[in-house]
Amino acid sequence: MKNFMAATLALAATALASPAMAYVIEVTTSIDLTDIADKAQLHQAVEAAVEDVLANAISFSPTAITVQNARVVGDRMYLLLLIVDAAGENALEAIADEDAAARASAGAVDPTAPASTR
Repeated sequence: MKNFMAATLALAATALASPAMAYVIEVTTSIDLTDIADKAQLHQAVEAAVEDVLANAISFSPTAITVQNARVVGDRMYLLLLIVDAAGENALEAIADEDAAARASAGAVDPTAPASTR
């Protein structure tokens, strides 16, 4: 009976808890490469593209912006940006930790572990 009561209380606490608001988005943007002659101009163009996304595509204050992928197709560079706030960073870390734990419990080899422990 104690286990049933504890499970009921845990379920009630979980049901009443409100989830934390976290922002995690991926955005694709592109840059025209026809007028870019050197690394400095490319750097400025990437910064301008990121600033444009921040000004026009999102409505929260990000704490981290990461270029996930960059590809050149023809005369354009396509950038895949990951933009998160502080709660989003925490959520991504929790997901990564759960994935690592799931791989470890499934017998997968942890690539960050020393070779002697594999």
